[in-house]
Amino acid sequence: MSVAFRRESDEEHKEPRFELPIPAGPNLVTVAGKQLIEDRLSAIEAELAGCTDKDAVELLMRQKRYWQTRHATAELAPIPTGDEVAFGTRVTFRLKGKLRTIDIVGDDEADPATNRISSSAPLVRALLGASPGDICAFGGDDQAVEVVEISPAA
Repeated sequence: MSVAFRRESDEEHKEPRFELPIPAGPNLVTVAGKQLIEDRLSAIEAELAGCTDKDAVELLMRQKRYWQTRHATAELAPIPTGDEVAFGTRVTFRLKGKLRTIDIVGDDEADPATNRISSSAPLVRALLGASPGDICAFGGDDQAVEVVEISPAA
C-alpha cells in the first residue's frame, strides 16, 4: 500500500505547545502584584485538584510553571517617594491636549482597560523620572506629554 493512503495519527499534526513567554528584565511587582501571582497559583492548584482531562491538565501545568517562575523571581519594588514618575506611582499627564491618569505596575498586573500600565510600556518609559510640570518626548514629538500630578498608585 502506498504511503499516500495511510492514515497518520492526529498527534502528528498538533502544533507544539511552547512555554508561556516570560517578560524580559527584572520582575518588579507591587504588593497587589505579588498577591495577584499568589492568587493565580492557588486558583490553578484548585483547578488541577479536580481535573481529569489530560489536555486540560497539560495546559494548567503550563500555566502553573509560568506563575511559579513569576513568583520565584518577583521583586517587591521600593515604595515611590512621589516626587517623580516611578514604578508604583499614579501619574496624571496631558497627552495631545487630553488629561489621562495611569498607575505604573508590573507586567503581570498590567490591565490597560483599568489604566494599569506596565512599566515596560513605551509611554511609561518616556515618563519615568519626570516630575510635575516636566514635558517629555513621546512618539517622535519632543513636546508630547506634560506631567501634571504624581501620587502613590492605589
